[in-house]
Amino acid sequence: MLALKTVFSRETSPKVMVFDEIDTGVSGRVGQAIAEKIREVSQYHQVFCITHLPQVAAISNKQLYIFKQVEDQKTATNVKQLSPNERIEAIALMLSGRDMTQTSLRMAKELLKEYHPMKK
Repeated sequence: MLALKTVFSRETSPKVMVFDEIDTGVSGRVGQAIAEKIREVSQYHQVFCITHLPQVAAISNKQLYIFKQVEDQKTATNVKQLSPNERIEAIALMLSGRDMTQTSLRMAKELLKEYHPMKK
């Protein structure tokens, strides 16, 4: 489906495309390829992508964190745009799981640097 949307995205008027965990069950090079295709689609359309894959999160221009809070027996879903430091931490957690480490933080910074090199 992503391949088809990538091809057809060049031929249609701008719209919002939503990908809900399109990267489930993949990692490594395949995850990177998915991230690159999503970025290609984003050149023509607004893309909203729900992901747990660090490559997909890192390639995006903005990263949102969606979370639930229970208060007075009511559950609310919240969305927060992550600051640059929060984004590094979120990607580091995707890389390492439950415990963030110095290594996962370094890897998250490298991944972001790869997709968003500093402009001179």
